[in-house]
Amino acid sequence: MGHVWSDANKFAKWLEVELAATETLAEAGQVPKDAAATIRGRAKIDVAQIHQLEARVKHDVIAFTMAVGESIGDPAAARWLHYGLTSNDVVDTAQALQVRDASKLIERDLVMFGEILDLRAHEFRHTPQIGRTHGIHAEPITFGLKIANWFSENQRNIARFHDASAQMAVGKISGAVGNASHLGPEMEERICKRLGLRVAAVASQVIQRDRHAQYLSALALIAAMLEKIALEIRHLQRTEVREAEEPFSDEQRGSSAMPHKRNPVTCEQICGLARLVRSNMLAAFENIALWHERDISHSSVERIILPDSTILVDYMLSKMTAVIGQMRVFPERMMRNLESTRGLIYSGQLLQDLVEKGMPRDDAYKAVQENAMAAWESDSSFRDRVAGDARITKHLDAKALAHTFDLHRQLRYVDAIFDRVFGAHSPGESAAGAAGKH
Repeated sequence: MGHVWSDANKFAKWLEVELAATETLAEAGQVPKDAAATIRGRAKIDVAQIHQLEARVKHDVIAFTMAVGESIGDPAAARWLHYGLTSNDVVDTAQALQVRDASKLIERDLVMFGEILDLRAHEFRHTPQIGRTHGIHAEPITFGLKIANWFSENQRNIARFHDASAQMAVGKISGAVGNASHLGPEMEERICKRLGLRVAAVASQVIQRDRHAQYLSALALIAAMLEKIALEIRHLQRTEVREAEEPFSDEQRGSSAMPHKRNPVTCEQICGLARLVRSNMLAAFENIALWHERDISHSSVERIILPDSTILVDYMLSKMTAVIGQMRVFPERMMRNLESTRGLIYSGQLLQDLVEKGMPRDDAYKAVQENAMAAWESDSSFRDRVAGDARITKHLDAKALAHTFDLHRQLRYVDAIFDRVFGAHSPGESAAGAAGKH
C-alpha cells in the first residue's frame, strides 16, 4: 500500500496516462506515430529531478512534463507529450489508477477478514454467553452469534466498498473546463478505455468530488466496524469480565510498573485510528464544493486523506485479522458470568410464559419485577424466589418453570440464524466468499 502512494508510483501513473493519450491520438492520426513510439520507448521518470524542477516552477505537472520531455531526448517527438491535455486530465485520471490499486488491496483484506470471522463464528456457534444491553446482563446469546454479526457487517462493507471503488474508477480527458474542446469526447473515451477506466460522463476541470466523499465514507464505515469489534473485545477483556482477550505474545510486556498487566493495546490502537479515518471523511465532504470549474483547495487535502485513509484501513484490517484469528476465548468464564445473576436473565421468558398461561400482562410484569428486584438487591436466587411465589406457581408448575429457565430454549434458533448469515456450506468451506456473491 505504501508503494501505491509513493511519488515514484504517482509519477509512473501520470506517465501511463500521458502514454495512453499519445498512443491513442497517434492511432487516430492526430499525433505522428513515430513520435508516439519514441515517447513510449524513451520516456522515463526521475523523481528527484521532478522535485528539483517543481521547487523552481512551483507547478508539479509542468515539472513532470519538463523532466519527462528531457528524458525523451528528441525535441521533435517530445513536443507531442501532453498534447491536448490539461494538468487534471493527467492527475485525476492517474489518481483513479492509484485508487484502483489501493482498492484491490483493501478488498483482499476484507475477504481475508471475513474468512477468519467465518471460522471463529462457527467455532463458537454454540458457546453460551450473556448478551448485554446498556452494559447490563440481558438474555443469553452465543459468542458465535456475536461474531456472526461482525461477519455480516463485514459482508456489507465488502459490497459498499466495491460500489464506492467502482465510482472512483473513472477518468477524464475533457480539458481545462470540461468541454472537451481540444480532443473531443470520442478521444476521451478511447484514452480512458485504454487505461481500463470508464469515462466521467461530464466533468469540470476535475472529476467531481462526491465520488471521493463516497469512497472515504466507505473507508470510514470499515474503520467503524473494526472499532466496534475492537471496543467489544476491550470490554470482554476487562478483569471483571474476562470472557475473551486479544493475543499477548510470550515476551510482550503490558506495563512498566505492573508486571501482571495484559492490556488490549492493539484494540485500543484500532479505536484511536478509526477516529482519524472518520475525520478524513469529513475533509472529503468539504472537498465537494469548489469554485466554479475548479480551484485547488481539494488537492492538498487529498494528498493526505487518500494515502492516509487507505494505508490506515489496510493496516487496521491486517491487525484485526490477526487479533480475531489469535483471540483467546474463555467459555467457562462466559458460563460463570451468565449464571452469576442466578436466573435473573430469564425474567423476560418468565413474563412471556405467564402471559401465555393467562395472567394479565401488567400483573405478570409486577410479579416478575418484584421478585427480580428483591433477588438483585439481596443477591439471592431469582429462580428460587419465583418458585415460592403463589402468584406465579398458580400458572406455572415445576415442570413449566424448568422450561422457562432452560438455556437451550433461549438458544434454539442459533443454527437457523447462522443459516441466514452464512448460507448452507460444508465444514471447512469458506462462507465468506459465498456470502459475498449473494
